[in-house]
Amino acid sequence: MGQQQLLLIVLGVIIVGIAVVVGINVFTASSSQANRDAVIADLTNLASMAQQFYRKPTALGGGGNTFTGWTIPTALATTGNGTYTATVAAQTVTLVGTGNEKGNDGTNKVKVTMVVTADSIKATPNN
Repeated sequence: MGQQQLLLIVLGVIIVGIAVVVGINVFTASSSQANRDAVIADLTNLASMAQQFYRKPTALGGGGNTFTGWTIPTALATTGNGTYTATVAAQTVTLVGTGNEKGNDGTNKVKVTMVVTADSIKATPNN
């Protein structure tokens, strides 16, 4: 009877160990996806600001149908979700957001690229 109890204890420890490992993996994947979603949300907000600048007449402080002159507001360049940069051309803005969590490959951080035009926004997760 002692050997059976010892076997059950060892089996229980193994099952608990496997459950802990699976739980850690699920948490890591969920954390990465949540950060990616948050970065996309921040980039969408910035893209909306850029489109607003594009459509606003120059007399009112806008771009007058050009993105030239638009910059990311200083307070939004770095948030709790990540850091953001913009490459501005006359008719497009390319926004790049780098998150705080590791991406799908497990080594590089979450990265999303968003291309903004006068009438469209396209996001591409890089990692």
